[in-house]
Amino acid sequence: MPELIQKNLDVSLFEPTIVFTDSAMHGTQLAQDAVGQYEYIVAVGGDGTVNEIASSIAGKDTVLGIIPFGSGNGLARFLDIPMDTEKATRSLNNLRVEVIDAGKLNGQWFFNMAGMGFDAHISEVFSHDKTRGFGAYIRSAFREIVNYRSETYHIEIDGAVYEREAFMLSFANSSQYGNNAHVSPNASVQDGLIDVCIIKPFPLYKFIGMGLRMFTKTAHKSKYVEIVRGRHIIVKRMAGGPVHLDGEPQILGADAEIKVMPGSLKIITGAGFKN
Repeated sequence: MPELIQKNLDVSLFEPTIVFTDSAMHGTQLAQDAVGQYEYIVAVGGDGTVNEIASSIAGKDTVLGIIPFGSGNGLARFLDIPMDTEKATRSLNNLRVEVIDAGKLNGQWFFNMAGMGFDAHISEVFSHDKTRGFGAYIRSAFREIVNYRSETYHIEIDGAVYEREAFMLSFANSSQYGNNAHVSPNASVQDGLIDVCIIKPFPLYKFIGMGLRMFTKTAHKSKYVEIVRGRHIIVKRMAGGPVHLDGEPQILGADAEIKVMPGSLKIITGAGFKN
């Protein structure tokens, strides 16, 4: 990887220092230490790694770059950053910098997607799976859905109240989870809003069809999907359980507060990014 970076990065623009993480959340510490010393900090990894780095530089003048190297790469895909490592590195040379929104869930940053319900449950299960990659994730989903039960949520979005039984709730800053699975195809990272995607219970035989809708950017047209945009969201459920922030799971109590943080992050996008 260092050789590819050195080969493809324009040294007339950048003088790179390459460091490696050696444990969970080490990226956060490295980024914190680099703020003020470097104008650009590049995350090499997936959405979880991006979250670690971006959480340290959000709200600051430091600019984030991404070289995708994860299993989903949702934010990188949304920003039209190439999935090929060499092309992604070369795209940094264009220095196309945009300012994007972020979200906070109970005070913790997310930049692509957060959620609770089935996707959070799968993220938790998947985190213990020694096999990585999209195929392993799909196998986990098929294995778990048979016994998964929807929950009842009390949701307040900018003061409006919704009582919903939901298979899952997704709080979308970008349109997709990763791997081009779009839950909210019209989401924008620059509109100052979070798309609250309520996936209602559906017959098990429709599971594959619901998945295909995401890959064809038609999930929002399903009668089982309700999308409400807002700036301040409060969610109450019957009991605590898994949530995820940019695909990284954790266990949270019954109540969650989600806020949009407009214009929080400076980031280098791909050449074809349109929002």
